[in-house]
Amino acid sequence: MPVFSLNVKNVVPLGTPGDIIKTRELEYTKFLKLEIKDVDFRYKPILLGGLHNLVGISPPAFNKYKSKNLRNDCELVASKNNINFQWNKKFPINSLNMMRGYLCVEQSKKKEYLETFFEAYWVNDIDLTKNENINLLLDNLNIDKDKFFNDLKNQSIKDELKKVTNDAFERDVFGAPTFIVNKKLFWGQDRLEYAIEELKKN
Repeated sequence: MPVFSLNVKNVVPLGTPGDIIKTRELEYTKFLKLEIKDVDFRYKPILLGGLHNLVGISPPAFNKYKSKNLRNDCELVASKNNINFQWNKKFPINSLNMMRGYLCVEQSKKKEYLETFFEAYWVNDIDLTKNENINLLLDNLNIDKDKFFNDLKNQSIKDELKKVTNDAFERDVFGAPTFIVNKKLFWGQDRLEYAIEELKKN
């Protein structure tokens, strides 16, 4: 499922971010729960597998010891924070088209696109490897399916996703979620609190 690095500006936390989620699959839900203002969230879809190859590390999902603990962590954190969450039976999947899709959809649809696909995968256990399921989600979003799938093949979209991933690598990003604040890098759910502290210095 999509993973995003994040550039943040001028975050003013209105709640206490003490229950920072430590597993990347729950990151977007946590962002939605944070009450913030004067913020410019700039989500950057990246090819996480490609980034790992550039950095020279193996994804946790493909390490049997890490993947077992990853699922356990997700379920524990979801339970503790009252987050509706269900481990997807198809995890991990190739999220390439969903990453490209985020770049394809018009700006006004991007936030809803994220929410819809995250919920489908991590709440409703929907198999997003099947186009018929993606079609249903696109219908719910009032996104033209033919245009969407045609745009996925557009070379400019492919190149843009590669560029964003390479740009992340050039900025020393090695995983997701990553927060970049005041040109400083904060990696992982448990670093979000420190990213907010950094913003308070502005």
